[in-house]
Amino acid sequence: MENPYIKQYPDLMSGKKVMYVHGFMSSAQSGTVKLLQDCMPNAQVIAEDLPLHPEEAMQLLKNLCDTEKPDLIIGSSMGGMFTEMLYGYDRILTNPAFRMGDTMSSSTGKQVFQNPRKDGVQEFMVTKGLIKEYKDITEHCFEGINEEEKQHVYGLFGDHDPIVHTYDLFLEHYPHAIKFHGEHRLIDKVVHHYLIPVIRWIDDKQNGKERPIVYIAYDALHDAFDNATSSMHKAYEMLLEYYQVYIVASAPTNQHDYITKVQTWVEDYLSAPAFNHIIFTNQKNLLYGDYMIDPLPDDNFMGTNIQYGSDEFKTWEEIITFFERLGGQ
Repeated sequence: MENPYIKQYPDLMSGKKVMYVHGFMSSAQSGTVKLLQDCMPNAQVIAEDLPLHPEEAMQLLKNLCDTEKPDLIIGSSMGGMFTEMLYGYDRILTNPAFRMGDTMSSSTGKQVFQNPRKDGVQEFMVTKGLIKEYKDITEHCFEGINEEEKQHVYGLFGDHDPIVHTYDLFLEHYPHAIKFHGEHRLIDKVVHHYLIPVIRWIDDKQNGKERPIVYIAYDALHDAFDNATSSMHKAYEMLLEYYQVYIVASAPTNQHDYITKVQTWVEDYLSAPAFNHIIFTNQKNLLYGDYMIDPLPDDNFMGTNIQYGSDEFKTWEEIITFFERLGGQ
């Protein structure tokens, strides 16, 4: 159901099933499940309480996939570890705990579930035997990967996660390893700014949808001190909802460090949505697209030039107004 008081994406995964796999000590009644459903009101979000023992949890998830046939599976922490092994589906792993046995080894003894569960159980014990069960099941991660499977999986990793550090391990097996500004949990900011754009990529690919292309020149993003230009983030977030957005920068042959500088800046200021969306070229006129936002536009660009800093588009606010009037065209 659509809610006018929160940010929602009614078209995102519309008519589809999204399965969420929760983390350790959590349940299907976590706030993340409600948040995902609120964000995607026309999708069906499916979640079940996972059994404490990993083999039982894995079997439940496989049965759930067979029954529900989800269009997308999102797993968080321990749930990300399980989700990696649900081969054949589009999947997003957020801070996946691939070393779950090691992660939980500091939590031995009596523990309390952080969210209510359907069976009413509130407490459980973490024993050496349970830790070994998790160490054993994580040995099966990455076993079913082929070249096609690699394109079905995205990994999202908080750059300040104090609990799980598996970015490098994921990157050894899958190419889409994406860092975002955040910690371990899927809070509202992480979902809206970093998770939703990745879901949109997957949804568009499933639908065969090609959005209009907007190129943004790197020099329109920052000022003379390399700080983000005013209202740039606001404009970028708005454009992402309706367009394919790419950052365009020059590739000076005699300044190799410049490419690294641009990549670092974009990762710092735009983060996950800009993953694999940077184009380095010294010939902007060769780019095929719909719009180019650029302080120094190339008259030979085949689309519509929007000159950032001109009298008509002096700031990002004027550019926002321009695109709002277009309504995604």
